[in-house]
Amino acid sequence: MKQEIRVSTPSRLCLFGEHLDYLGLEVIAVAINLRFSAKIVKRDDRLVHIRIRDASIDTLNAENSEGLYTEYVFDLTKPMSYENNRDYLRSTVNVLSRAGYPLTGVDIQMDSEIPIGKGMCSSSTMIVVLTKALLESISHPDAENPERIARLAFDAEVTEFGEPGGMMDHYTSAIGGLVNLSFPNGETEVYPLTGKLGGRFILFDSLQQKDTTRVLGNAKTPALEAIAMLSEYGIKSVKDFTDDAKLPLLEKLDADHRRVLSAAVDNYRILLEAKKLLAADEIDDAAIGALICRHHANLRDGLQISTPRIEEILQTAMENGALGGKINGSGGGGCGYVYVREEDCEKVMKAIEALGYPTKMLMQDTGVRKEN
Repeated sequence: MKQEIRVSTPSRLCLFGEHLDYLGLEVIAVAINLRFSAKIVKRDDRLVHIRIRDASIDTLNAENSEGLYTEYVFDLTKPMSYENNRDYLRSTVNVLSRAGYPLTGVDIQMDSEIPIGKGMCSSSTMIVVLTKALLESISHPDAENPERIARLAFDAEVTEFGEPGGMMDHYTSAIGGLVNLSFPNGETEVYPLTGKLGGRFILFDSLQQKDTTRVLGNAKTPALEAIAMLSEYGIKSVKDFTDDAKLPLLEKLDADHRRVLSAAVDNYRILLEAKKLLAADEIDDAAIGALICRHHANLRDGLQISTPRIEEILQTAMENGALGGKINGSGGGGCGYVYVREEDCEKVMKAIEALGYPTKMLMQDTGVRKEN
């Protein structure tokens, strides 16, 4: 009987820096115990046969009780063209093949605890775990290199299709833990954070689907346009506005561009404050919660990516003891989370569930890994 290899990778929460990574700025994110998994068995031919949990199972805590899977078969001996701009299974195989990895035939079954289309990086984690699986199937040393896996996954999802996303999801998932990521000159630098948060994160599902690519484009394009409009005044990046003397330049923009760029400027300042708090020996959980709330206000009012339903959930959570909360991911629906003292978790979860929305208490988790 052929050996079965099992691998998995985590989803993530963006704590600070939402919608900043694609502007070349930092983020602080944490890998969580919602994982995408894969089982791999080598074949004797050049076919890649993938069975993946059906996309209709798209709600937090949903289980694949009926064993629903979608099947794909790729022939490694033939060129593969894409059927759409989110054809990520084929693009992963193509990117690895072009990079020179000697892929062979495999049977892969992919399962996930991550709700699809809800801002929990289901597509990015799918690509990360598939990349890990394919590298493990050929016993390549890069299977043990999470940063290499993250870069290959980014290329398969974003570079291959010219999409507007950043690198946060791929690197946080592959590396795991609590991380500060920066993106100088299109590369990624990883700084693990060792601070211990005293509170807990409660994830909620608004049960609203979202259009990630559209939301990202609507947020990214105006920010880049606004920076270009101010280039004659020496503005090259959001970072330039850490100098208070530059803030009046925002008034030279029209209302829409000023709204978007002002949100990015304040969110970057929030991130810098959060880094200091997270470096302390004792973390002030109330202060972290307040920064998360301020970050969400910029996403809601500046980028306009929240929804009335998400606002209702966040308000209910705050009324029941949450320290802070925000939308998670690109926005426009999907999931959000709240930061809560441990003793208040049950009360907050019950209040959100009473509104009709599923919740899950989360723990920090490790990155992409081969399972025992």
